[in-house]
Amino acid sequence: MHILFAGGGTAGHINPALAIAGYIKEVEPETKISYIGTAYNLEARLVPASGYDFYTIDVSGFQRKLTPKNIVKNISAVKKAVIASNKSKKLLKQLAPDIVIGTGGYVSGPVLREAAKLGIKTAIHEQNAFPGITTKALSKNVDRVMLAMPEAEKHLKLNKKPYFVGNPVRRELTTISREDARNKLGMDNRPFILSFGGSLGARPINEAIIGLINYHNNTGKYYHMHATGKAGYGDFKKQIESKCGKLAKEIIIREYIDDMNVCMAAADLVICRSGAITLSELCVCGKASILIPSPYVAENHQFHNAMTLKNRGAATIIEEKDLNQSLIKTVCELLSDKQLLKNMENEALNCAVPDSNERIYSIVKELYSQP
Repeated sequence: MHILFAGGGTAGHINPALAIAGYIKEVEPETKISYIGTAYNLEARLVPASGYDFYTIDVSGFQRKLTPKNIVKNISAVKKAVIASNKSKKLLKQLAPDIVIGTGGYVSGPVLREAAKLGIKTAIHEQNAFPGITTKALSKNVDRVMLAMPEAEKHLKLNKKPYFVGNPVRRELTTISREDARNKLGMDNRPFILSFGGSLGARPINEAIIGLINYHNNTGKYYHMHATGKAGYGDFKKQIESKCGKLAKEIIIREYIDDMNVCMAAADLVICRSGAITLSELCVCGKASILIPSPYVAENHQFHNAMTLKNRGAATIIEEKDLNQSLIKTVCELLSDKQLLKNMENEALNCAVPDSNERIYSIVKELYSQP
């Protein structure tokens, strides 16, 4: 079996593809995996590092706000789209995959469209509660539509019933218990807050976290680990030293959390963005959370993602504009109510799809077996 993946631009599109590919290779080591992405986005580094054959096309999205500058960009995007479609067709004929799976991002559009025209079996996986433009455009043309969140279905015009499969998450997230994780981190039973804004960081979150740390620094009430992200680490350290002075030993500042499985397992409350994969990880780990949707993403999809957990009692939402006014109060309210936290944890677990890889694999095998 030869599976070709197409997707990219952000880790949210790339990591699901790599997770699916990795699981299929575990089950069927002889499976050939190929990947089409762009030469300038994150997939150009992550995919070859995972050991898969990587091919590129050049494609960009269209600007919705029609300014003179954006009109020029859109003309360029049209030219790129034509070239990308032609190159996709050539690559598909050259590689001759059995199945093409798109995981989102503009790059998956021309690849899946051309694959469908050539009669190659196709599937698309949508990670978010509010589907992206590519998923909306392709959902009628592909053989299988796989959704991570059932809420996405109402935003799509489909010819057939979609498959609810969840988002594949890293297996190591479920390999350590809370007790073992806290022992590893040297923690007692005091509540542990884990906060982060992504690999690059998020300035508004960092600023609000400084206020929260200043509030509980030296009280001994909580453990708190915050990851500033690469872009904000230096500035965060300067600001927190200026506003908070010496930090208590219970407070840990990192640039990046590279042992997320341990930290997530140990946490009582997680403060973070609401990207689709992050939410799936919170659910699999059964964690109560304060979600801060990024207002800078397409279709405000992080807010829609966050609402799926809020509506089920698994999380609370603070919009970025309200962070400085609401974060401290919300943290204190949640951590002072153990039963509420427990209820949120249980609801998060109820939202989890721990067998996402298995569900996706069964769909791929069923598709492959069809004549």
